[in-house]
Amino acid sequence: MSLIRLYQAMALSLDQTVCLDEKASHHLARVLRARVGDELVVFNGQGDEYLVVIVQLHKKNVEVKLAERRQPLVEPPVNVCLAQGIARGEKMDFIIQKAVELGVTQIIPLITERSNVRLNQERQAGRLQHWRAVLQSACEQSGRHRPPEMTSPERFDTWLQAVTGDLCFVLSPHVNNRLPAQVLPAGAKVVLLIGPEGGLSQHEMAQAVMKGFMPLNLGPRVLRTETASLAALSILQYCYGDMGQINSMFRGRANDV
Repeated sequence: MSLIRLYQAMALSLDQTVCLDEKASHHLARVLRARVGDELVVFNGQGDEYLVVIVQLHKKNVEVKLAERRQPLVEPPVNVCLAQGIARGEKMDFIIQKAVELGVTQIIPLITERSNVRLNQERQAGRLQHWRAVLQSACEQSGRHRPPEMTSPERFDTWLQAVTGDLCFVLSPHVNNRLPAQVLPAGAKVVLLIGPEGGLSQHEMAQAVMKGFMPLNLGPRVLRTETASLAALSILQYCYGDMGQINSMFRGRANDV
C-alpha cells in the first residue's frame, strides 16, 4: 500500500524533527487515526521529498522526524500549460485535479466571452485559494513533488497578447488537423487553450489562430469542457511528454515473449 503524502510549506532537511501544520496534523490524528511510529511522505514543492516517522501525536500537533530522502517522481520532459476557460463549480475542480495528475506545469483560469462564472475581486481571491487547495491535494495523491503554477484568473484578450510557446493548440470541432509529429527538446513549452462550457466565441477563436495557435479536433463527438481537457492533455503527454514511454514499454515486453 502506498504511503500517505503531505505537502508542507517549510524547509526540510534529513534527520530534522518538524511539527506539521494544523490541517495536516488534524487529518493524521483525527481522520486517519495515525499512531506514533507510522511512516508517511512529506514534500515542500521545492524538489525535496522525505520519508518521515511520527514521533509525537496530538489532535492539533503532530511531530515527525525526516528519516530518509526519497527520489521524487520525475516531471514530464516538456512544460504543458493549460489555459482553461473557467468552468462552473465542481467542473473546474475536476479539470484542475486531472490536469495535475496528467503533468501540467501551469494552469491559467481564463475569463472568456462565454464564461458563465462571474467573479468580483473578493470572489476571485476565494476561488483561487480553493483551486490551489485542490491542486495541492492532487499533488499529494498523484506523487508529484513540484506543484504546478496556478495563476490568478486572467481575461482572454490580456492573456493572449502575452502568451508564448513552442507549440500552441486550441480545441476546435470545425477542423481536421493532426498533431505535428516532432520531438520537442527537454523544457519545451506546449500551450493548450480550451474554452468554458459554451466554448470559445468565433472572435476568440480567430484571435487565437492569428496569434499562432493550431486548431485541434479530438474527434466526431462533442466533448464537455472537462472531458476535452482530460483527453487533450493525455494526447499531448503521449505525443510530446512521458506517456509515450508506455508504448515503448509494451513493445519491449512483446519482444520478450
